[in-house]
Amino acid sequence: MATVSKKRIWGWMSFDWASQPFYTLGLTFVFGPYFAVVAAEHFMGTGLEEGAAKAQAQSLWSAGQTIAGLFIAFTAPFLGAFADNSGRKVPWIVLFSIIYVIATTSLWMLEPSGTALILVLVLFYVGFIAAESSLNFVNAILPSLGTKEEVGRISGSGAAFGYWGGVVALAIMLLLFVEQDNGKTIFVNLDPMFGLDAAEKEGTRFVGPFIAIWYAVFMIPFFLFVRDDPKAGGKTTSLGAVAGDLWGTLKSVAQRKSLLNFLVGSMFYRDALNALYAFGGVYAALVLDWSVTQIGVFGVVAAIAAAVTTWAAGLADRRFGPKPVIRVAVWCLIIVSLTIVFMSREQVYWIALPIGSTLPDTIFYICGAVIGGAGGAVYSASRSMMVRHTHPDRPAEAFGLFALSGKATAFLAPAGITFFTWMTGNTQLGFLPVIFLFLIGLVLLWWVKPEGDADEWAAHES
Repeated sequence: MATVSKKRIWGWMSFDWASQPFYTLGLTFVFGPYFAVVAAEHFMGTGLEEGAAKAQAQSLWSAGQTIAGLFIAFTAPFLGAFADNSGRKVPWIVLFSIIYVIATTSLWMLEPSGTALILVLVLFYVGFIAAESSLNFVNAILPSLGTKEEVGRISGSGAAFGYWGGVVALAIMLLLFVEQDNGKTIFVNLDPMFGLDAAEKEGTRFVGPFIAIWYAVFMIPFFLFVRDDPKAGGKTTSLGAVAGDLWGTLKSVAQRKSLLNFLVGSMFYRDALNALYAFGGVYAALVLDWSVTQIGVFGVVAAIAAAVTTWAAGLADRRFGPKPVIRVAVWCLIIVSLTIVFMSREQVYWIALPIGSTLPDTIFYICGAVIGGAGGAVYSASRSMMVRHTHPDRPAEAFGLFALSGKATAFLAPAGITFFTWMTGNTQLGFLPVIFLFLIGLVLLWWVKPEGDADEWAAHES
């Protein structure tokens, strides 16, 4: 493989830095919890008692994630096949970036009264679809950045760089914008910047425009230094031809035992991980009664842990390969999930706590660090493992299948959480399906080859 310029690698990694605040600030630690609180208060205003209103808010959030995930699942492989045939990925990234910026800016509209609640939920998940669709094309560029051994380190470094972006963005939001109950930010006696009205939660609502501005600025290096390979593609992009190529690839997956088990196994454990990301802040708001500021500080801890651990995971990937990294990380996430299920203000597992105990807060901070660190390792090592199963001529299609496996059952964790929450009337027990999904993913990893099957499959086709 020809030497890849450092500018191209750094440009590629800038996508992680630019897009991570959507997940850190939007999905998990600022907007998600704010939406949960606003939605719960809205439903209480309709006559529901507090517990039922909180469960309804969690169900609404999970429904949005389910629908968005399904849309991504069934469009990603086709878009990837189209991009491989044409040889062009960057124009798709431009298109989804425009949609992303418009959608995230619109999050400003969610007022504390619940005005535009459903509209903003839809716009949030439109932004989510755009972010994930862009990510698929960005991931498809990864195989061209280095050898199989180097890709794990590059993937880990890029993900770690992204998490540091999340740390910086979250710190800025907490210090300068997100208001506490007293109307001030966590800087003593500091009003939200730009004269934003704390009473209307404008500091917190600014998270949407902030995410959009951050992305627009920090995607500049990507578009400056990352170019499509002019020698790639060259095939017809007619609908029939693209669908035919995709169908051929889908049929071949059934003959590749390692790839099939990796795609299905990662489908389960990534679905469970996404549920932890999406509902971690919601859990803190609804079960532990944390404020958005507390959840934000929790997010800083989790993001720093993710940055450090993901970088280390990239080094471990380079030395041991991605499979052991994924296994260790998933076991850590199972332990965290068990803790979430069996912890509340009143008890930790089966140990009763005195009134006012801060032990649940301390434990959940530790859980946040583990979720961030182990989740980052899973993300980095999984895309490294996908490279080891990727045909060199069809990277976008391969990562489209990777997206399909990650989203085709995206309804499982949210729907499972929705069902268990409804059935038990308990936000904690709603997390039980997450544990089952992690365990299924671990079992299927047993049949995944540590070094993948891309080399033997390419040789077989030739």
